Amino acid sequence: MRHSCVAASARAWSTAHHKNDMFRWLLVIFFVLLIVNSFTSWFRKIGFGRLPGDLNFTLFGREFNLPFTTTIILSLVAAGIARIL
Repeated sequence: MRHSCVAASARAWSTAHHKNDMFRWLLVIFFVLLIVNSFTSWFRKIGFGRLPGDLNFTLFGREFNLPFTTTIILSLVAAGIARIL
């Protein structure tokens, strides 16, 4: 009986810990997107968003940007920084 109680407690802790990790990652992603969004105009000045492979088009009066190449380059830079740290 005691063994099952310990196992249930461990499962509950694991689930709670997993939810905390998910919430923490959501916060990290939110802040990273907030920072990237604040630097968007600066990125455009140095050429990001206008690279070959970045799609910019207007549809029904709205401008859409799909920066595929810029995303790949920034992901490689972030992976390099993460590897260094």
